[in-house]
Amino acid sequence: MWGIIPAAGAGSRIQPLAFSKELLPVGSRLENEVERPRAVSEYLVERMVAAGATRICFVISPGKSDILAYYGGSVGSAQLAYVVQPHPAGLCDAIFRAAPLIAPDEHVLIGLPDTIWYPEDGFSLLPDDVLSFLLFPVARPQFFDAVVVDEGGRVEQIQVKQPNPKSSWIWGAIKMPGSVLHFLHELWREPGRRDEYFGTLVNAYLARGGAAQGIAAGEAYVDVGTLHGYREALRLLSEQVPAKSSLLAAAPDGKVRSSSPPILLHHG
Repeated sequence: MWGIIPAAGAGSRIQPLAFSKELLPVGSRLENEVERPRAVSEYLVERMVAAGATRICFVISPGKSDILAYYGGSVGSAQLAYVVQPHPAGLCDAIFRAAPLIAPDEHVLIGLPDTIWYPEDGFSLLPDDVLSFLLFPVARPQFFDAVVVDEGGRVEQIQVKQPNPKSSWIWGAIKMPGSVLHFLHELWREPGRRDEYFGTLVNAYLARGGAAQGIAAGEAYVDVGTLHGYREALRLLSEQVPAKSSLLAAAPDGKVRSSSPPILLHHG
């Protein structure tokens, strides 16, 4: 199983930082009984590994070599690869940069590295055989991709940042077969498309007869890409259990270490 982590964004809402926003310290982890800061993206990585991901691809911009230096070649049992998105071109473009690595018969997890959400086993609640979304209730769905589903959980429409969405449930994590990922990629590449937002592409997929399922099992979701979200994340984490051991191995200086060399690919 693959995990795709689109991490090429500039993070302009929370700049200036001296590092990539995905490495923003939020909460802490225990390493050899010593409490250390935890990068926000570690929460997503660990949720992917816990769900069975054995390979994870970070999609980074040319200036984000600090992510590669931080994570190295593996996390727990998962091997890491890195693909470069040369220029900012939206979420769809970032996700599909990883598509050449993934076979149609594999499963794919997708999440956003500047978010923290619960339950921790949320990916495991999503089915294997269909495009599916883990849904979270939020107070201001107009700032996200609101997902409208029928009584059986079948996705009817995704409303992208609409002023008055019909649903207060947004997607926060995605699972799909590799075959669906490649179908979406081909749809996105059709003349006149090149969607920036994943939600508009999914709407086109549904209009073509595709199916998607929304699983309303999310308990809490925070976007850490703003100062308000950062404060909300700290509050959310304070309500959870104390810091626990991480899948990441740390050296005495506190830096993450990996015994496996990373795979770095450049897509022009």
